Amino acid sequence: MTDARTAQAYLALGGNVGNSRAILDRAVSLLCDGIDVKLTARSAEYFTPPWGFKYQPPFINLCIAVATVLSPRELLARAQQVELKLGRDRAHEKRWGPRAADIDIIAYDDVALDEPGLILPHPRMFERAFVLLPLAEIAGDLVISGQNLREALAKLDTAGIQRLPPLR
Repeated sequence: MTDARTAQAYLALGGNVGNSRAILDRAVSLLCDGIDVKLTARSAEYFTPPWGFKYQPPFINLCIAVATVLSPRELLARAQQVELKLGRDRAHEKRWGPRAADIDIIAYDDVALDEPGLILPHPRMFERAFVLLPLAEIAGDLVISGQNLREALAKLDTAGIQRLPPLR
């Protein structure tokens, strides 16, 4: 924890290896400790076709909003620790291939960063309906990089993406 300033951050989570819904639920629990990272909103889970590498199982995706005192770099480190704990092996995986858990920081306040390993806002978010659909559910009026989320989502193909009913 670097300082007591609280930032609003949005994260996208996805996975397609194992029981993805249970794994992502665990990822949210591990990420959001209620102290340094407090969950403020969580989207429904979405069944989504594979993206990037198409010959793999479909994904489950969701987005969360958090209030955090962690810096962007500290939040990224926490997200990567959670991924590792849930079985992700970045060193030996195919880019955009199968994974148990993938956690991306989509936006962190109005911060713009371009550093090795961390670009904010996420550089490909506006190309990905599987990110914008759940993100618009929890923050539809949010403007990131001058673009309204709902308007950006309206320009994307959402075919094949299905909102899943709650497990409980």
